[in-house]
Amino acid sequence: MARITVIGSSSMDLVVTSSKRPGAGETVLGDSFKTVPGGKGANQAVAAARLGADVTMVGCVGDDHLGKIILNNFKENGIHTDYVEPVTGMESGTAHIVLAEGDNSIVVVKAANDCITPAYVDRASAAIRDADIVMIQQEIPEETVVHVSELCQEYGVPLMLNPAPARPVPPSVIERAAYITPNEHEAAILFQGMPLGEVLRRYPNKLIVTEGKAGVRYFDGEQEVVVPGYAVEAVDTTGAGDTFNGALATALAEGQSLQDSLRFANRAAALSVTKFGAQGGMPQRSDVEGSL
Repeated sequence: MARITVIGSSSMDLVVTSSKRPGAGETVLGDSFKTVPGGKGANQAVAAARLGADVTMVGCVGDDHLGKIILNNFKENGIHTDYVEPVTGMESGTAHIVLAEGDNSIVVVKAANDCITPAYVDRASAAIRDADIVMIQQEIPEETVVHVSELCQEYGVPLMLNPAPARPVPPSVIERAAYITPNEHEAAILFQGMPLGEVLRRYPNKLIVTEGKAGVRYFDGEQEVVVPGYAVEAVDTTGAGDTFNGALATALAEGQSLQDSLRFANRAAALSVTKFGAQGGMPQRSDVEGSL
């Protein structure tokens, strides 16, 4: 089994569905409301675990009832939680999601996720050292992302950085990462003022730009390559990017080629949007392999 360590956020998603997205100062009537476990780190951990990886999560939850639900969800998905600790007096992270007009809008409150400090991560150094690949995102403090990149370089472990939510990333982290997986919007913030084609050529087989249902784009050292997506009827796009990242990490950790790994990840992401919820639609390995 591929051994993956995920360092990142855990939260509870508070999801409203509506036929119309409210504008500034506007109130609209929603169709439904649900609470489901989420957070970019947790989502990517669940995606990888369902696809057959041996996953260890490193993160923090609050000492509230939401934290208990989040921890239980990890265990139900077979994810190791030795390095997920409740923070006394702190609330769990939440994501407030509006599903409307075929897409989503999200406001994230980090709360306990801000407690994932470099010192906290150091306690999980064994899980980083022993991993086939480490995954990290940006719903945690920037100094922690930098520190994890240093640890991965020291231990010789590949790091996959999903630079979401979008914010500038120190050049040192970009250099240390083995894979960087922004969407088009995040890539524009990461490499301000630089044409995408130029940036792709600067980071061959490292920078992988997702373009939604159009697929993904990267430079293989000789030419720009587009790995096409799959056409499906979308029910809920929340978590599609996290499913993609979890699937990509799993395939790469298993030793699959980059292009085969991207095909696998595209299919997993496509299947994920056919059901409700960031984690609710994440497929099992058999679902993906049966549909390729």
